[in-house]
Amino acid sequence: MLNLNLESFMIELKEGSIKNVGPTNKSASAKLFDVDSAEVREFGDSQVKIVASDSDGNEVQIALSPADARTVAGDIESLREESRVFE
Repeated sequence: MLNLNLESFMIELKEGSIKNVGPTNKSASAKLFDVDSAEVREFGDSQVKIVASDSDGNEVQIALSPADARTVAGDIESLREESRVFE
């Protein structure tokens, strides 16, 4: 299940083209639940990409710097040691 939350989002559709309208204060968040597969791979020369998808074909991709990827990996390892989630 993909959950999208769009704030202050407005576009114009005209003759098959999408045009941004309104102020530039737009923001969004995406959440993917019930993930069927997840993978990590190199992205370009300097980033790590996490790709997660569900059975409906929804996909979320996250590109991280190596420092942020190390932080996430460390957080997962800490969770493995301290939480019952991995039991």
